[in-house]
Amino acid sequence: MTEDLPSRNVDRQMRLFARACELIPGGTQLISRRPSQFAAGISPVYAASARGARFIDIDGHEYIDWVSGIGAIILGYADPVVDEAVKEQISGGTIYSISHELEVELAEELVATIPCAEMVRYAKGGGDACAVAVRIARGTTGRDKILFSGYHGWHDWYIAANLTSGALDSHLLPNIDPTGVPKCLEGTAIPFPYGDAAALGELLNQHRGEIAAIMMEPLRSDMPPEGYLAEVRKLADEHNVILIFDEVSTGFRMSPGGVQPVLGVEPDMAVFAKSISNGYAMGAVVGHRDVMEPAARMFVSSTYWSDMIGLRAALTNLSEIRRRDVPSYLTQLGQTIKTRLNAVAGESGCPVLATGIDVHPRLEFDVDDSIKNKVGTLYTQEMAKRGCHGYTSFYLNAAQGEAEIEQTVDAARATFTFIKDALDANAVDEKLECPPRGDAFRRLVR
Repeated sequence: MTEDLPSRNVDRQMRLFARACELIPGGTQLISRRPSQFAAGISPVYAASARGARFIDIDGHEYIDWVSGIGAIILGYADPVVDEAVKEQISGGTIYSISHELEVELAEELVATIPCAEMVRYAKGGGDACAVAVRIARGTTGRDKILFSGYHGWHDWYIAANLTSGALDSHLLPNIDPTGVPKCLEGTAIPFPYGDAAALGELLNQHRGEIAAIMMEPLRSDMPPEGYLAEVRKLADEHNVILIFDEVSTGFRMSPGGVQPVLGVEPDMAVFAKSISNGYAMGAVVGHRDVMEPAARMFVSSTYWSDMIGLRAALTNLSEIRRRDVPSYLTQLGQTIKTRLNAVAGESGCPVLATGIDVHPRLEFDVDDSIKNKVGTLYTQEMAKRGCHGYTSFYLNAAQGEAEIEQTVDAARATFTFIKDALDANAVDEKLECPPRGDAFRRLVR
């Protein structure tokens, strides 16, 4: 029986994106928002409004958003408590010629809740905060080189890795051209494979006395191998190297203090953004006093790092995460999603498994690598037709509830059956109504 799906034509949005490409290099400010990252021509491209767990596109179509503002939303869109606090702040001004006590209050909150935090600097986004952390690490140690694992933004210090061809292929995107990055930075950012402490140790020995910091995502969608992070901590201590956890993506979904209380390993510094402020622009670099205090003598400075909107949103958001026990809710939500999706996968016979940590589940299709991206795109395509925006992983937020689960499970039941039939008929290409999804971030850290 053929489903009678409502029309969700996005032709006008694709035309708008074509206009954008004439004016904005790349068409968007964030690669992850480009139509090619979803099902181009099927998935929505431009939102008009959002509330709770859903957004409405400019053509009036409503979608559950399983991307949660690329991870920036943790309470839900337009959260009334955070938004009301921001509105009240706006009425009293958002930036001044002198500082405001809220700058100190948020720092006190971060120091009280994040294990490694003794001092704090602010920023406006994840890449911004990572660059600040690297500057501080280099300034504190007097060394230039950074060993890294995972994705850490767009700044010169990181993209310089690709001055050595292909270094970022498994950490970010393949074939990134480091145009605009000074060639003299070659060899200053060196990747290491996640999960392999011996390989990290070899690099530390090879560059002994030259490494300022180890910058890494401690985890993403899977827990780290047993004992791995403890071994990284040990190696950093042995080589007198600053260990930095990039917690931009994990944020505060696992605990109010980030991932450190869950993992039981304390870095020297940690970087936060995204879910720290429920969608308002904000970032923070926190760390041990001996590492952070030298930054007082470094030129690390910006007018907007302490604007009141970000500070107020972050302080209110962190309070609400604790008050509502958001990490526990997201854990239960993720467990339910995985259980329900695995059940409908079993019913349909589709070769897919819902797996990953509870707060960031993902789907793994057991198909040949040559068609895996196409099958993932087919999933995104069919789910979009049924009002579910996302891809094969889920960024959870506290506004997603029973209604969103039921709609998503119903959509997945139909989508998994559609994919199973396409696989059986060797007709994946025929069923795709859009180009295969463009190269997504190849997250080395999973």
